[in-house]
Amino acid sequence: MDSIKIVGGHRLDGTISISGAKNAALPLMVSSLLTEEPLTLNNVPDLADVSLLTRILSGLGVEITMHDQNGQGDVGSQVYTLHSSHITSTVAPYELVSRMRASFWVIGPLLARCGEARVSLPGGCAIGMRPVDLYLMGLRALGVHISIEKGYIVAKAPRGLIGAHIVFPCVTVGATHTLLMAATLARGETVIENAAREPEVGDLITCLNEMGARISGIGSSRLVIQGVDRLHGATHEVLPDRVEAGTYALATVAASGNVLLRNARPELMETVFDTMRQAGAQVNIVDEGVRIQHDGSLLRPVNVHTHPFPGFPTDLQAQLMALMTLSGGTSRICETIFENRFMHVNELLRLGANISLNGKMATVYGATHLKGTEVKATDLRASACLVIAGLAAEGITTISHVYHLDRGFERIEEKLSSVGADIKRCRG
Repeated sequence: MDSIKIVGGHRLDGTISISGAKNAALPLMVSSLLTEEPLTLNNVPDLADVSLLTRILSGLGVEITMHDQNGQGDVGSQVYTLHSSHITSTVAPYELVSRMRASFWVIGPLLARCGEARVSLPGGCAIGMRPVDLYLMGLRALGVHISIEKGYIVAKAPRGLIGAHIVFPCVTVGATHTLLMAATLARGETVIENAAREPEVGDLITCLNEMGARISGIGSSRLVIQGVDRLHGATHEVLPDRVEAGTYALATVAASGNVLLRNARPELMETVFDTMRQAGAQVNIVDEGVRIQHDGSLLRPVNVHTHPFPGFPTDLQAQLMALMTLSGGTSRICETIFENRFMHVNELLRLGANISLNGKMATVYGATHLKGTEVKATDLRASACLVIAGLAAEGITTISHVYHLDRGFERIEEKLSSVGADIKRCRG
């Protein structure tokens, strides 16, 4: 099993190019099931989750070709063409769906295109349960008959999907993705209230409209979908990854650096950058992206609650916590999205952090002196948190179970090495 070794104390200086967003690429790839024509996606990140989804889609009959955008194998240069001319299976098996929750989203396009789907229940994950009840509520509203057989959702709509008015009781990104895709080919109008406003949802809507869908309300919590008979192919570029950009921004401050985040989209990260400025970081918007600087002075503590977009993202909570261990006071971080997303705390304690937990609230007592040691990554974002802590810690930090990192960060050790970090992967 691979590990990552970091020698802390090195300043970061240079440029990091931000890859395409995993959380946008995955639903975009799934949307290829909606049309018989090819869908070409530029700027697809080279990640384990993307590779797994290609296996799932291939099993459904999707023909997938991939090549480097410029032929040089550069980070963020992958082009995928997905061609679903003939769907040969409507079954998404447990052994694959259980490894990546986003694969459950295929249920929407399969129902829209084929009138049936048999998709494994995804179960829980390391950061908590994420039940599919809201997915099923919305699909039933679209006229789908649903039963559960031996751990599989068996969904049937032999007469096609019918437009409906769907109101989510709480914001859900995955169900918004799924029902958006399903409703594009439904008869009549579908309205989704309290829809997720995340930029990745907007990127999916943009692509679907490029394919011939009729969706309005992008960026709002109310989406209106006028069903169409068919969609056609398109070429679409995946938007840059705001979580990756935020992670490298926080890492730069932890390492008292000066880094240009090329292609970062500041309008997607206003809450994150406002928080960083409150802590004492310099965040400057430039033509090429965003420049992050910190002079090494003592950081100020911050208080943050995670919220759906445009609030502070849960996917950057762990990384912010690592940074706040270096502040000159007490920070409070409240996690409102996932119930088990503080598993990184015990690993930060091993590095010398001083953090207490009380339900959804983590209190971070700053001005601690982190010292490198052996730690274990427990999930994707916790892995990035430990990388940030390792960059700031004295001595050597060794992070095991880094396969989590490979799910969501493209060549992280290469990118950080290029700006001065002493970081390397140890093959296990």
